[in-house]
Parts: sequence; structure tokens; C-alpha cells
Amino acid sequence: MRPFTVLIGIVLGTAASFTFGLATVLIVFLVLGPRVAGSLATFAILTAASAGSFLGEAKNRPWRGWAHLATGICLCGVILLYWPRRN
Repeated sequence: MRPFTVLIGIVLGTAASFTFGLATVLIVFLVLGPRVAGSLATFAILTAASAGSFLGEAKNRPWRGWAHLATGICLCGVILLYWPRRN
């Protein structure tokens, strides 16, 4: 397995675990639904993008560059969304 495939696999696994954890929190804390649902949607999108990127890289598909770009954009979006801000 190539090193880039391993790195994308790490992003995929991390995003999938965040998605599962947030889905569980959403079920348990329905009172906080809107905030958790937004986080769940954010990480579900990152999971989908990284899964596509992983499959494209693992199977050496010609569209894998676009999938990597989508994963990078989603990852940057998550970082910007959760980066601590000063008020």
C-alpha cells in the first residue's frame, strides 16, 4: 500500500469515527439536536469525501485528484469551522 493511501485511510477512519460518535450523541441528546445535527452533517460530508478519495487512491482511478481536492477542501472547512476564535 502506498503512503498517500495510508494517510487518506487515516483521515477516513478519523472522520468515520467522528461521524459515528456524533450520531450517537445526537440520539442521546435530542435536546441539543440543531447543534449536534450540524456537526454530524459536517463530519458526514468529510467522511464521504475522504471515502471517495481513499477508494480513488486505492484503485488508482483517474478522478482521484478531484477526490483528493474535495477531501482537502472539506478538511479545511472543518478546521475553519472549529478553530478557536477570540470574541
